[in-house]
Amino acid sequence: MSVSHGELCDWADARIAELEAVPPGWRHRLRRWLWASDYLFDQLRRHPDYFERLAAPPAALKLDPDTPDAWGAALRRFRHRHSLAQIAMDLDGAPVEQVFARTSWVARHCAQAALAAAAGEMAARHGATRRRDGQPQGLQVFALGKLGGIELNFSSDIDLVFAFAEGGQSDGPRPLDHDQYFQRLGQRLIQLLGEVGAEGFAYRVDMRLRPFGKAGRLALSANAMEQYYQRDGRDWERYAWIKARPLAGDVLAAEELLRTLRPFIYRRYLDYTAFEGLREMKSLIDAEVQRRDLAGHVKLGPGGIREIEFVVQLQQMIRGGREPALRTASLLPALDALQRSAHLQTEVAQRLRSAYRFLRRLENRLQMLRDEQVHELPEDAFSRARLALGLGFPDWAALSERLEAHRAVVREEFDRVFVARERRSGRSDSALRQYWQQIGGEASATALTQAGFERADTLHVLLDQLARHSAGGAMSARSRDRLDRLMPEVLTAAAASAHPDRTLERLVDLLQSVLRRPSYLALLDEQPAALQRLVQVMGRSALLAERVSQHPILLDDLLDARSGSGGIDPEHLRGELDAIRRRHAGDVEGTLQSFNELKQSLAFRLGLASLFRQAEAPQVAADLAQLAQALIETLLPLAIADLAPAHGVLPGRSEDAGLAVVGYGSLGGEELGFGSDLDLVFLYDADATGASDGPRPLESTRYQLRVVQKLLAMLSTLTAAGRLYEVDLRLRPDGAKGLLLTSLQSFALYQRERAWTWEHQALVRARPVAGARSVMRRFEAIRSEVLQRPRDAQALRRDVVSMRRRMRGELDRGRDGLFDLKQGEGGLVDLEFALQAAVLGQAGAHPDLVSRRATPTLIEALRRLDLLPAELSDALTLAHATLLQRALDCTLDARPRLVPDDAALDAPRAAIGQLWRRFGLGDPGDGGAI
Repeated sequence: MSVSHGELCDWADARIAELEAVPPGWRHRLRRWLWASDYLFDQLRRHPDYFERLAAPPAALKLDPDTPDAWGAALRRFRHRHSLAQIAMDLDGAPVEQVFARTSWVARHCAQAALAAAAGEMAARHGATRRRDGQPQGLQVFALGKLGGIELNFSSDIDLVFAFAEGGQSDGPRPLDHDQYFQRLGQRLIQLLGEVGAEGFAYRVDMRLRPFGKAGRLALSANAMEQYYQRDGRDWERYAWIKARPLAGDVLAAEELLRTLRPFIYRRYLDYTAFEGLREMKSLIDAEVQRRDLAGHVKLGPGGIREIEFVVQLQQMIRGGREPALRTASLLPALDALQRSAHLQTEVAQRLRSAYRFLRRLENRLQMLRDEQVHELPEDAFSRARLALGLGFPDWAALSERLEAHRAVVREEFDRVFVARERRSGRSDSALRQYWQQIGGEASATALTQAGFERADTLHVLLDQLARHSAGGAMSARSRDRLDRLMPEVLTAAAASAHPDRTLERLVDLLQSVLRRPSYLALLDEQPAALQRLVQVMGRSALLAERVSQHPILLDDLLDARSGSGGIDPEHLRGELDAIRRRHAGDVEGTLQSFNELKQSLAFRLGLASLFRQAEAPQVAADLAQLAQALIETLLPLAIADLAPAHGVLPGRSEDAGLAVVGYGSLGGEELGFGSDLDLVFLYDADATGASDGPRPLESTRYQLRVVQKLLAMLSTLTAAGRLYEVDLRLRPDGAKGLLLTSLQSFALYQRERAWTWEHQALVRARPVAGARSVMRRFEAIRSEVLQRPRDAQALRRDVVSMRRRMRGELDRGRDGLFDLKQGEGGLVDLEFALQAAVLGQAGAHPDLVSRRATPTLIEALRRLDLLPAELSDALTLAHATLLQRALDCTLDARPRLVPDDAALDAPRAAIGQLWRRFGLGDPGDGGAI
């Protein structure tokens, strides 16, 4: 039976006739409202004065302490008045987020008013409650679920959890232990919100999300809460606490407790164990849906609201520990954050966002009808017609079609993320699967030989040891199941790789290191793409393989959306370092540990970008230099702060101590490699006088020396995540014999009067990377003056070529058809020497050359000044990129930078030779023009 638009209008008009005090001109508006809600009709019929309050702004609620018997009714009336306003907002087209925010505000306001009244009542009877330090404490009320996310349904339960700071006793004439005190206070709050009167109730309160559920105490101390979640917390509780928000009571203490619980909610690594727990939750839900025939349930049914929540909150659980932007209690902001961070494709995020808004509005309308907590679609034609027309659809068929389209989108994405893994048997070699099943028993190395492994006997021993370790109590049963699912696929993928033996050997080494870390096994088990990428990395890069085995947290970066993209945003990086510094304020050891973890992660990502050719070699090298510079910039003020308790700071120099850190070599030239040392020189302004202002003051120069020593110690301190950098100080004035810290005046005098030509060559790449701006400016002035000084062309050529010949004789390791990419004839150092000679010879006439340090920018500057023809400039840029990429490849595979002297190197080497001859240096292979 169908219901026409006219019939619904007549029905609504008859209802309007029953109402009193209907404002003029409201008939059309009221029709739409009455189609949507019988509850609204009942409230307006009982309270005609509510018409006047529909458009009124939210008003404060205060319960009279002298009339406790009236509190419940006041709460109910407050909620009803504002519920009508929420219906009006929704039906007038307000975004669902605004409607939810209003609904959540009303619930929060009711909870706060009820708790304030109940707390006053308790204090009058039993006194106040205080911490041991005498500070007052109150009940901490957390909202979880939809209320915690500020997205409360129209007629939803509110999920609450109660806590208090610490034990003790109230101070009144009839004192109570805090435990009993807060139990009673919580019970009174629940009663006020949930008791049923003549006008129904305010809110149903659900306390089942508290520790130990129904069996648990109503309120626990903060210490007991922390212990429970550390010891007994389960994945579904992590899921629930994502939406936790302090709601009422002792809000500051609640925020402190929430920060304490954050490591339980969000792991510090990518946590793929969350898949298993949420799968189990979804299986229970699906069984209930099937048992109760709830396929049309807009919340729990296929493609429903819960599946969107699972998709989004799974990513929050997995990634929130490393990405603070994902730590939000509200779903739509979390969805936006996932889109911004590229964890969800833009199109997918937009479709999920649209589906969520549609489903939530539909859910709200179902509950608005009679103020009931329902999620099932109506069966009768009349209710269906009302629902469709109220939502702007011509009939039920049109609404149903739109609903099914949205549910299909949700179901598709949910299945992509959550559907149980394909059986590994479909992706692994059956013989290797059988081999692993028999490992430790009948398995023999023959299966490995047949699969293409050359050192099968050695690998069989390693695999047998892995299996014995996993069976020896080091792993949980679930982790052993994961390993057994994973290993046939590992063996199959390694066998199919370009280098099966070394790939499998490195993979076994990694798996041995993560046997007791179920999250990493879960990552590889849940994410086939991560395993495939790992196999490629293990086969192609000894350096990255070693690092990921030593620091398995780097496995996270295999699936990080930023991995392989190349490029470091300096401002974002400095923001991350500053956040770490603030998080570990006063804890130098913790700060260095986190800095090392971040450095390892970023360097690993850059390694992936280089390995898979997703970033050009010069960009990767420049990014590595940017990373080192940002760390030095952040560590310098930390070194000063570490000295401050004993020695204070230099007046006016609290952040930089009047120092400048100058990067030479690869750091200065923005061409750092993986694992490169840092060539550093430290300068200070000798005009600075006075002493530091601490309890044990130090004269300024001595103080500055201590800062440098502290900075060097921080750079080289070994932490669990490795050390930041080795530092080479030999390029300072007078080399190893020189002072660690040099004044600007001494530096300038040395460069003008005593420095060798090769030291001026080194100055070409020198760049201030941190410290006092005034000192850095003066260094730049000295450098500019020295590089632009007039030079005898013949003497310059003689010095450059002589030094290059000496270096080649000592350092070139090329032999037997192998070419040394760095020191060989026509290699990277030859390119650097020719460019440095060009700067020293031409900067006087072309001062613009002085501002260039990096090889690509020097080549471009020489071309713009017509000192290089465009064709040679292009050839040199390509030569530099080619040689640098080959050098990075060697470093990534932990090999010397020696490669076969093949035809692919002919053009780069020829271009560099042409550059030598163009600037009168002769041919690099003949020892130059001496």
